[in-house]
Amino acid sequence: MNQTLATELYLMGFSSDIKTNCFLFLLFLIVYFITFVGNSVIICVVFYSPPLHVPMYFFLCILSFLDLSYSSTVLPKLLSDLLFTDRTISLFACAIQLDLLLLLGGTECLLLALMAYDRYLAICRPLHYPLLMRWSICYCLTAILGFTAFIMFVLPSLLMPLPICYPNQVNHFMCEVLAVLKLACDKIYLSELVIFSTSFLSLLLPFLCIIISYTCIIVSVLKIRSKGRSKAFSTCSSHVSVVILFFGTGMIMYIGPSSLHSSNREKYISVVYVILTPMLNPIIYTLNNRDVKTTFRKVLSK
Repeated sequence: MNQTLATELYLMGFSSDIKTNCFLFLLFLIVYFITFVGNSVIICVVFYSPPLHVPMYFFLCILSFLDLSYSSTVLPKLLSDLLFTDRTISLFACAIQLDLLLLLGGTECLLLALMAYDRYLAICRPLHYPLLMRWSICYCLTAILGFTAFIMFVLPSLLMPLPICYPNQVNHFMCEVLAVLKLACDKIYLSELVIFSTSFLSLLLPFLCIIISYTCIIVSVLKIRSKGRSKAFSTCSSHVSVVILFFGTGMIMYIGPSSLHSSNREKYISVVYVILTPMLNPIIYTLNNRDVKTTFRKVLSK
């Protein structure tokens, strides 16, 4: 009762040195530009190219939209904080950013598992694929992913709001749930339990499904001819790269003995899955996918 409740938060960011902040501003501005252009190009190429109107590229288009929204939730505020000394953010704006990150990140975890299942059906069950992954099912699965992510990640934060006390300094460049949780006035045992449970459901279970799917894919691919084998491995290698990068950093961040302690280590890990992964996704998929590269050349030629 004697504590004063905070009405805004101060994001400490990376550094208070002007030269360092100017360098980071240029670096993250380039990263955001590549992220915006790369994901926008994939969305436009898939949308305007009828040969790519198949479930695989539909899910890739959704992934690009999520990555674009994910980085746009964080980077504009980060770029502003690097240029100006006022790094405060209201609790309402912080809550919106936090919930958007939870919603988009949770949806992407589930989507990557669905993309692995899609590749499993296409390679291991090719005769059943047109029936099991018809467009009506794809649309329903996409809606289910978003609704599930909202129920699992956003709804608990709305039902269990925590008052924030002074000091209101967040050792982070964004409103990350673990960093903000350290400033709560009340006991956070229930919140910690919810975070661990949702992290288990959103990271370990989808990752396990992905491992099982690709194990079946590898077994099936080894049985086909060498020409078809190389094409199948090329199609799946991009997805595996994204999965390792995204889930690996996510599990380091949220699952482990020190996952509930905000520090510089967690802050720099967040850079990988919040800033770098959305930039690398379109590059990885473009470089490893012949259909996307061929269609992109045709669009440029026109």
